[in-house]
Amino acid sequence: MSPDVTPAIVRRGLADRVLRRGPLEAAATAIIAAGVVMLMQPFSLTLYSWSFATTLFGTVMFTIVSKVRE
Repeated sequence: MSPDVTPAIVRRGLADRVLRRGPLEAAATAIIAAGVVMLMQPFSLTLYSWSFATTLFGTVMFTIVSKVRE
């Protein structure tokens, strides 16, 4: 084996380590939860107004992330 050949595990880039299903699903779930909390709070009309968009973004993100490899 020549010294310039590295195993595939060593070559993993930052994107391969960050773009995994587990952390991204957790982030999407947290965004959905934040949207639901924004929907149920009685203090700010601005938060209430953005709650649907936030929940929808989290749902779409979760759907897309569920297709990412483990």
